[in-house]
Amino acid sequence: MYRILVADDEGIMLEAFKSVIAGAFGEECVVETAKTGRAVTEIAETFHPDVVFMDIHMPGINGIQAMREIRKFNTTALFYVVSAYDKFDYAKEAIDLGVERYLTKPIPRAKIIAAVEEAIGKVDAKRNQRSNLLKIQEKLETVIPVVESSFVGSLLFQQEMQAADYYQQLLDIEDSQGYVMILQFGQSYENGRLVSPIGMNVKAQEFYGEIRDIVKSYFSCAVGSIMSNRIPIVVPCPISAKPYEERIDLVESSRSLISKLEGRIEAKFRIGIGRVREMQEMERSYREALRALNGSKSRVIHIEDLSQNGVYDEEFPVEMEKSIFRYLEEGKEKECVQEMNEFFDWMLAHYAEDMNNIRLKVLEYIIWGEKKAFEAGAVNYGFSYRRDYLDVAMACKNYEELRKWFLDKMVNACRAIRDQKEERSNSVAKKAMLYIQENYSKDISLDDVSGLVNISPYYFSKIFKEETGENFIEYLTKIRIEKAKELLVKPDISIKEAGIRSGYTDPNYFSRIFKKQTDMTPSEYKTRYGE
Repeated sequence: MYRILVADDEGIMLEAFKSVIAGAFGEECVVETAKTGRAVTEIAETFHPDVVFMDIHMPGINGIQAMREIRKFNTTALFYVVSAYDKFDYAKEAIDLGVERYLTKPIPRAKIIAAVEEAIGKVDAKRNQRSNLLKIQEKLETVIPVVESSFVGSLLFQQEMQAADYYQQLLDIEDSQGYVMILQFGQSYENGRLVSPIGMNVKAQEFYGEIRDIVKSYFSCAVGSIMSNRIPIVVPCPISAKPYEERIDLVESSRSLISKLEGRIEAKFRIGIGRVREMQEMERSYREALRALNGSKSRVIHIEDLSQNGVYDEEFPVEMEKSIFRYLEEGKEKECVQEMNEFFDWMLAHYAEDMNNIRLKVLEYIIWGEKKAFEAGAVNYGFSYRRDYLDVAMACKNYEELRKWFLDKMVNACRAIRDQKEERSNSVAKKAMLYIQENYSKDISLDDVSGLVNISPYYFSKIFKEETGENFIEYLTKIRIEKAKELLVKPDISIKEAGIRSGYTDPNYFSRIFKKQTDMTPSEYKTRYGE
């Protein structure tokens, strides 16, 4: 049904409109009328018209003023201006209200019907658009929890960080820092610990959706999947200028969250909270949140509220240490060497009199670095591989020998990681290129090819362009157009067939793409170069 409001100071005009619309559209349209600008505004508030036919010249509030008033509470109504010839130019100049059409009096019956049909079509289009948006929103409500879970997993378990960046963009998360909360659930408390009987995890799947909704009503966050009797939550946030005050507020909000959860769900809850860290260090914040839960019997515990075990008791260059291993994991040799030299200089400036202490730190870093390389799949490990490390460290007669050994071992680990990444990238790119060359005539997509090489589309796009100098679409298009050229020169192959065999089922689209790539249409190319 469509609601149509007609405003005109001439009763004959109103009756004519009603009669024509009723005769042409029957009960499909409901028509209300008004003779003044004030009346049409008041009726529009309760009638909520889809379409308004508005005369410009009416007593009191004129048509332009009335439309402006209606627009304040009805942003979707379609306006059709009705005007006599002597007012028409004035109407066109004065109205900036998104008017659909101007109708000049006298209006023949056919023109009224045509205007109503046009309006109905536009109303239908708007309704369909709103319906489609709602359907998309419903789908997003299903997809977003999956994306959030993938985002949390990629951060906490050191999966592809490029994938984490991709998920972060999808979720529109702007902060580059955040912290991890672990929400633990169970059936009851025993000595301050939650008891989670067998089957509690399965039961938790039933109330996971409600838990997620409640948590997100308290925190702007990404909620992970259930892991045993815990749910990891990543809360993006900026670095605070008042960390103590914000920590107090955070603990209080978490207590309120637990009260809300326990009031709605038949379970008991505890929360552990880690420190604010960079996104690529969320794994550390997760471990801190876990340590907070295990190190206290409180229902809400922040890692900063535990005793300060594991904290450096001196001016240790923590950020420098982070940079060394970040560059090592990224395979950035030059940057890694620079940070290692600066760190070695720092050790000399503070502990030059204690060479054994520096030897120990060098050994710690080398073993740590090789472990990172092992975890990246870049090196193998055997129990006896490092049997001489301690002897070599002790045999270094001076700091320059020790520095050289330190740099050599760390650079080897960094190069192994870099080479492994490059080898994988080359392998991925070659495999993808071969697949495209063999399947260009099919309807293949980025998702198809990234799935073939078992890499996320975002990361695949990145490494494919790094290796080939072209993105996926550019490369596919180049292959297809080259094949189309080969086919077009043959006299027994039509332009349409050449398009289909090179992967373009739509002749018009094929023609546009071909011209864009060659500055010639397919027919021009065939005429010029055909056999």
